Amino acid sequence: MERVRLGIAGCGVIGKMHLAAAAQSPLIEIAAVADLRPDAVREAAQRFKVGAVYPSASEMFEDRRVEAVVLAMPACWRTELALQAFARGKHVLTEKPVAMNADEVRRMIEARGDLVSGCCSSRFRFLPSSQTVADFIATGALGGLRVVRCRAMSAAGPKPETMPPPWRLNKSLNAGGILTNWGCYDMDYLLGIAGWSLRPRRVLAQTWSIPPQLRSHVPPGSEADTHFAGIVLCDGGTVITLERGEYAAAGADGQWQVIGDKGSLQLTMGPAAGKKIVHQYTTEQGLASDTLWEGTEDAGLVHSGPVQDFAAAILEGRQPKTSLEQALVIQAITDAVYASAEQGDAVEVRL
Repeated sequence: MERVRLGIAGCGVIGKMHLAAAAQSPLIEIAAVADLRPDAVREAAQRFKVGAVYPSASEMFEDRRVEAVVLAMPACWRTELALQAFARGKHVLTEKPVAMNADEVRRMIEARGDLVSGCCSSRFRFLPSSQTVADFIATGALGGLRVVRCRAMSAAGPKPETMPPPWRLNKSLNAGGILTNWGCYDMDYLLGIAGWSLRPRRVLAQTWSIPPQLRSHVPPGSEADTHFAGIVLCDGGTVITLERGEYAAAGADGQWQVIGDKGSLQLTMGPAAGKKIVHQYTTEQGLASDTLWEGTEDAGLVHSGPVQDFAAAILEGRQPKTSLEQALVIQAITDAVYASAEQGDAVEVRL
């Protein structure tokens, strides 16, 4: 069987997850690893039995055996590295968020040419329930879509024993906070199950940073958002509502929902024991419901899905589950959320 010779740049937590997934894939040969930290790249190479080790992604791109790369580092470095990789004929899979802003994504699309490239924000759409939902919505059973929404809150807890990484709430390193770190998953999931048919036009949103009483829970200098809420108006009148928060003065909550004029779906995005997708619809007698999907999903698919699909896309001559064009839509909404919060007014989505 033909295999893709893959190089992985970045040997941190998420890079090691990509390595573990690649090591289990019959479609992939791990050809090289790269990291600026000698100890990290050496440990990853030993653990996954990788022969070629590089002190930088740029040097790894010069390896002719490497035909595709995964970029697993903060967003502030990824666009320039992606452009270097494209210039050397490498296919590229980027971690999320796809870039620091939509203009960077446009640069990547222009430079990609005939190569394969996508973003890992697709993770939760590799779960079986996601495809069931997408197929169901595509039948038109919900009618015209009115509201597509997410509300996901994580309640504040005690001070962590180990601090989160500095990039996690740093705008200059990772383009933002909870919106870029998790909101991109929510948007990818909702837009994806709707078949990427929704065209966002205008956003009204607000963001908030960590409350003063919880600043000891995050690294010094953390200034990005830990809570955001927004309304996205799309062509045809469909509205996307988004809210996600962490370190919140509110109980934990997680709800995803698609509401049409004929019916609705009550969703859970992530894997969970006994997970249910509930279909509600109207009859002459009022509201009725049934279970569209029920089961327990393999959480490992969330991490193995993007890199396995990336390799399959290269071999099949297609783009990954979330292409750069689709990632651009997510990034354009993200940019608009931040712009609206800063301006205190609704802003246009620049697609």
